[in-house]
Amino acid sequence: MAEINVVPYIDVMLVLLIIFMVAAPLINPGQIDLPSVGRKLDPAVAPMEVRVRLNGDLSLVDRTRTSEELRVSRGQLLDRVREAQRAHPDQAVVIAGDRKVAYEEVLKVLDLLQQGGVKHVGLLARPAAS
Repeated sequence: MAEINVVPYIDVMLVLLIIFMVAAPLINPGQIDLPSVGRKLDPAVAPMEVRVRLNGDLSLVDRTRTSEELRVSRGQLLDRVREAQRAHPDQAVVIAGDRKVAYEEVLKVLDLLQQGGVKHVGLLARPAAS
């Protein structure tokens, strides 16, 4: 007889599949006990915030220097961000658009920063109140 009967192999595989499906939810993931260090790491640098107003004005808030808003034009924005990122290369930039501002205006600022080679650009959103 030259044929191989695979039916017993299929039966064994199905039984193993059922055993693993039943046993998988019962397995508890292990806890990892991380080592401690002698001192804390430096906190991350607070991100710069570019605010897009309803009338199209831009303002920049750099919390590493001061918490007050600095009104900037589109031409000045890229220079200010690059200057700040020279001091803190890992500092992120977030764009906060007014709720009623056109989405296109926010995208223009995002595009300006990305074309200028600014890394770590994102959008700022507030969580919904529940």
